[in-house]
Amino acid sequence: MKTKTRAALDRQVGWHIPLAFLVAVSLVPVLFAVFYSFKSLQSIYGDAGLLSGFTLENFREIARQLPIVRITLNTLTVAVLVTACKLLTSILAAYAFVFTEFRGKNIFYFILISTIFIPFTVTMIPNYITVSRLNLFDSVLGIVLPQLADATGIFLLRQTMRSIPKSLIEIAGLDGIGRMRTLWDIILPICRPSIVATGIIFFINSWNEYVWPTLILRSKDNYTLSLAMQLFSSSEAGTEFTTVMAMAVLSMLIPVLLYLIFQRYIMSTFASSGIKG
Repeated sequence: MKTKTRAALDRQVGWHIPLAFLVAVSLVPVLFAVFYSFKSLQSIYGDAGLLSGFTLENFREIARQLPIVRITLNTLTVAVLVTACKLLTSILAAYAFVFTEFRGKNIFYFILISTIFIPFTVTMIPNYITVSRLNLFDSVLGIVLPQLADATGIFLLRQTMRSIPKSLIEIAGLDGIGRMRTLWDIILPICRPSIVATGIIFFINSWNEYVWPTLILRSKDNYTLSLAMQLFSSSEAGTEFTTVMAMAVLSMLIPVLLYLIFQRYIMSTFASSGIKG
């Protein structure tokens, strides 16, 4: 018996060692950015020791060159609007696919989910032309408009809603409770952890988005954090390495905090999404 227990323990340790190594490797870029964001270029390329030369000058330089508060608010506005729109459409679509019947439902769902595998580069040009014709360049709406729905969110919330007994919804219907009240009073409270986790995923993805804002935004006052980072890196003037690291720290701060707070919901959502096909 002890031999079997020892063997099982050895197998668990054997799996945890490579996983711990992968986690450590993935943390290296984050620790690298945080460390060098508090260092000056002179201390890096000079004779100063590794643990000396710490300064807040990089963050002061960002505040001097950029309207950092406005840029942060721009990023927050875009992330909140995109998250709200995607959550709304995902909840309504998931509810329709689980609790309503209509012709071609399964085919329509298959087509919708298949859009997950379409690369962004395929939809980028049509979206760009649409935004151009609507004259929405250099605006928050121009960034948000192509991101009103998300097939991944529909998939995750549909999987969660499938675990809700349909008899519960049928009883609500017999009691004269309408669809919207059923959704609000019954479905949403049950799905709250998955909704929170999906919303955090939407928020982080939108917060970190770079390519689409690069195509749409023109003026510095309307930049997002990920876009403002490029202002400190150019082929002509060179890269202000430590200032870029400071911008990276500012950009990752809110997403990392949100993930640490809600990681339990995020993990449980992905785990439950594989229970039913």
